[in-house]
Amino acid sequence: MNAADLGLPVDVPSTALFTDQYELTMLQAALRAGTADRRSVFEVFTRRLPEGRRYGVLAGVGRVLDAVENFRFDPAVLGFLRERGIVDEPTLEWLARYRFSGDIWGYPEGEVYFPGSPVLRVEGSFAECVLLETVILSILNHDSAIAAAASRMSAAAGGRRLIEMGARRTHELAAVAASRAAYVGGFDSTSDLAAGFRYGIPTVGTSAHAFTLLHDSERDAFRAQVETLGRGTTLLVDTYDVAEAVRTAVEIAGPELGAVRIDSGDLLLVAHRVRAQLDELGARDTRIVVTSDLDEYAIASLAAAPVDAYGVGTQLVTGSGHPTCSMVYKLVARATSADLKAPLVPVAKKSVGGKASVGGRKWAARRPDAYGVAEAEVLGTGPVPPELADHQLLVELVKGGDVVGREPLEAARSRHIAALGALPMSAIQLSRGEPVLPTEYL
Repeated sequence: MNAADLGLPVDVPSTALFTDQYELTMLQAALRAGTADRRSVFEVFTRRLPEGRRYGVLAGVGRVLDAVENFRFDPAVLGFLRERGIVDEPTLEWLARYRFSGDIWGYPEGEVYFPGSPVLRVEGSFAECVLLETVILSILNHDSAIAAAASRMSAAAGGRRLIEMGARRTHELAAVAASRAAYVGGFDSTSDLAAGFRYGIPTVGTSAHAFTLLHDSERDAFRAQVETLGRGTTLLVDTYDVAEAVRTAVEIAGPELGAVRIDSGDLLLVAHRVRAQLDELGARDTRIVVTSDLDEYAIASLAAAPVDAYGVGTQLVTGSGHPTCSMVYKLVARATSADLKAPLVPVAKKSVGGKASVGGRKWAARRPDAYGVAEAEVLGTGPVPPELADHQLLVELVKGGDVVGREPLEAARSRHIAALGALPMSAIQLSRGEPVLPTEYL
């Protein structure tokens, strides 16, 4: 049984209206002009990384595959379009039969990317490809922004555990997607149960300040929690006096106390004091979890603190200052006619102000140096050089309308670790800088 079977709002029966109106009006005009069936190639890429970022992280590919499968114009959707007069009857008849029958190639989820990287390539008729623009971009821009922030936080954490706990800081469905993207980017668990249910991400959580305030004393609250959840639970110790709370926590749970959580104050100073106190009380194995508006810089500042885990909310689910990746979906090649044998010709927007694009159906490869460390992101439209043949990045995701690239979420998480490990070490520096790899066009 999955979320859809239970009717929970974490799956959507149709993604067809997750689009902008001009996708449908373009379709209507192309159908009337006789150009709708021209074979076309669209690519998703970003012209630049967010300011100061050294690499991007691709996340949301699995959700894109689900969205493409569910892109169907059912009677209710068609009725809405007809009632609003958004498109004419011939277009509605065409939409009623819509099924994506083309091919999709892309970087596998969890891979890193750079300016110009064709992270997704969608091929088919103009009509069937153009409709997917908005839903693809909305997923990839959101999820990749979260994954990039998560990756930077993971690097700053240096192997300490990370808990995603931002559900209350964003839209309820965005929270589920954010949990998934954060897991790809290196987080270990989430507080969001819908994300655990939908994607199998480990979930954690014990109590908030309200639970302590409910009881007549902190001692009563701690005792109730330990008696219910066991000595391995995590007790929140900053509701009143931290030192007194730690003392009470160990008295009640003993040295087997699982962890204490600190959610306010000078975290660096308080963590050192709490660690010393726990050790003095014999609770040497009790862990320390810190929360309180953390981002990658705050996490890095706590590197010398005796902290075992970080809980991150607002800054994570908002991309730590960069809530989008500015990815675009551009037509880069199209056939000269609707004839399936008609040749593809490169097309590109000519523009000033940094909005120009590079035409042509592209391949992508990451060239390693003599030590196996990546030194360039290489893109081209012609034959792939023999020395790059084994370093190509795009994989087949959809073939003839059928999804062929679906994989477990753990695979994306593991891939990101490997991809980051193959970059120059400067990639994980938090200091502002240019992309760690240059993009070269052949």
